[in-house]
Amino acid sequence: MAVEVKSTQSLPSGQVKPKEAGEWGKVALIAAVTGYLALVLLLPTLYVFIGAFSRGIAPFFATLTSRDFTQALRLTAMAVGIAVPFNVVFGLCAAWVIARRRFRGRTLLLSIIDLPFSISPIVAGLMLVSLYGRNGILGPLLQFLDIRIIFSFPGIALATMLGGMPFVAREVIPVLEEVGTQEEEAAKTLGATEWQTFWRVTLPSIRWALLYGIILTTARAMGEYGAIAVVSSNLIGRTQTLTLYVEGAYRNYDSQSAFAASVVLAGLAACTLIIKEVFERRIRIKDEGDS
Repeated sequence: MAVEVKSTQSLPSGQVKPKEAGEWGKVALIAAVTGYLALVLLLPTLYVFIGAFSRGIAPFFATLTSRDFTQALRLTAMAVGIAVPFNVVFGLCAAWVIARRRFRGRTLLLSIIDLPFSISPIVAGLMLVSLYGRNGILGPLLQFLDIRIIFSFPGIALATMLGGMPFVAREVIPVLEEVGTQEEEAAKTLGATEWQTFWRVTLPSIRWALLYGIILTTARAMGEYGAIAVVSSNLIGRTQTLTLYVEGAYRNYDSQSAFAASVVLAGLAACTLIIKEVFERRIRIKDEGDS
């Protein structure tokens, strides 16, 4: 009867087993990612919070109640309140056309929608100036109508809209293509109008993607700086948004006020991330339930 003999040969001295090498590789990768995030994100964020409260809580709240800060916050809220609804309507219309229709130029339209992702916000601001500025293409017409866009609030709203334009469309298009048209066609067969079909059939199927796109659009609108810096004259109390307030305060060596405003922006961004995580979790739970 043959007896199986197990090899007792050990690895040479200093050589690591493949499994242990894989574990060490994972640890090293996690350490590298954590170190990178700490240097690029966590430590600067901690420094901002320390700078905001370096002189105590009273100066921090004094900044938040100052006239310049409240005016900048109000202007930012107005720009977000205008840009987000316009981008939602545009995104839904664009997503519907792209997902439900096949036409020449569809790829070109998708590329145009993605332009804010690929071009610098500074370039986007220059594009608006070249179109709506005094010496721009529409400048003479706007002067004749006594309409001022650049270096005023309408320019800020346009710059905010341009930065957040792609998010809703890009989130809704894949969902519309995935759900297909069977339920919509069934609703129309039963006598539903276009609006009833959209409200009762299409919208429930894309609601999570739509809400996700709205969150991303809002976050981008609140943090928009480059395009606004070009189209705004950065007048304190008139055309200065919250991001411009941070830059102006820091340039004037009022770092405590700049850090305080940055904490507010960071808090707003954290709120959007929390809401985003809640929606993503609900989407995962829904997908698991459907499967």
